[in-house]
Amino acid sequence: MTAAIQLYRTATRAASPFLGEVLKRRARAGKEDYGRINERLARNLPRRVPGGSLVWLHGASVGESQLLLELGQRLLDLRPDLMLLFTSQTQTSARLLGPVLPERAIHLMAPLDTPGIARRFIRHWQPDLCIFGEGEIWPNLILEAERAGAKRALVNGRMTDSSADGWNKLSGTFKRLVGRFDVILAADTDTARRLETLLGEPVQSTGNMKSALPPPSASEIEIRRLREAFLADRRCILAASTHDGEEAIFLDALKGDDTSALIIAPRHPDRGNAIELLLKERGLTFARRSRGEVPTPRTRILLADTMGEMGLWYRLANSVFLGGGHTPGVGGHNPLEPVRLGLPVVTGPDVFNFATMMDDLESRKLIRKLKTPKAIGKALQSMEPPSQEALKELNEAADAPMTLTLAALMPLLPEPGLLQ
Repeated sequence: MTAAIQLYRTATRAASPFLGEVLKRRARAGKEDYGRINERLARNLPRRVPGGSLVWLHGASVGESQLLLELGQRLLDLRPDLMLLFTSQTQTSARLLGPVLPERAIHLMAPLDTPGIARRFIRHWQPDLCIFGEGEIWPNLILEAERAGAKRALVNGRMTDSSADGWNKLSGTFKRLVGRFDVILAADTDTARRLETLLGEPVQSTGNMKSALPPPSASEIEIRRLREAFLADRRCILAASTHDGEEAIFLDALKGDDTSALIIAPRHPDRGNAIELLLKERGLTFARRSRGEVPTPRTRILLADTMGEMGLWYRLANSVFLGGGHTPGVGGHNPLEPVRLGLPVVTGPDVFNFATMMDDLESRKLIRKLKTPKAIGKALQSMEPPSQEALKELNEAADAPMTLTLAALMPLLPEPGLLQ
């Protein structure tokens, strides 16, 4: 065990007595769920069904959780005997996962990464396989899983240059934690190269598994209702998954367009008040979805500050401004959902989290990466939808990353009927 890991374990062990109060304070601030604090501490957990194989899938937030949900469902299709345990760290991901879990699955808030909590969690659940999504490296949980004999896999791994630079200073620690994983799969060739440098061994790039996710669904009744009540005959332009500052860019881009209906769906709906203030400052008429306000054909903007309705907004839109590409440190968002629904997509230039995918889509003329409001506005009003031929090619290639990932994971599972 490296000195850095020892220091981390000592520090997290020392913090343990104070974590209950920290979680309560976070709950009072709306950042934790009071009713789920025990899950974060790995106490009073649901009973584990005796025997059988259990797969634990952990992702940080919404995107990773959706990806792992699809992966878990496909694992169940191949192995109906499995039990699945999903964990995530945000209340948003918990709200989205809860209603759509497969029958043989449960969701818990992720345990905090202290030696004691990690030990309780792993001993209680006794996972046969632990799947960590994208970049979730939690030393105590990983070490306890290893000690318990659980197989470990990193799927859809993503690592930026800055993260790689940080881990290079702790390369021995990274090798100790991740180098012993049974399967390591990268979402893109750049991440594979960075992981190979850190680990000193080849790493397979399967492609981004998010390409296999189906577009989000929507109610046909609600689509029809809003088209009649809000859009009428107007063109609709959507700002999807925006961050602070990007709503202003979107509004600047469409400043001279008084005829289109606009929808703003922020990445974090709790920013609704700040966006409302911006719209009022600009004298724009709007309806706020979270308050149940009903837009009319005279409403300029629908502020869609709710969760789980992106499929609805995509299906109302004629073109999409995808957020995350103009905000430092975000690195863009998955463009495949709107593209696969046949929408022209414009995003910002800073999309390092999806660099390979974005470059591929841009080369196929399915998206455009633009910087200035003037260029963005022109593209949103003039871009043509993807051709059916281009969409067919995209859809044919979309499932390959998930197929490759499943092929790598299946040999790690015990045979059906075998106990741990």
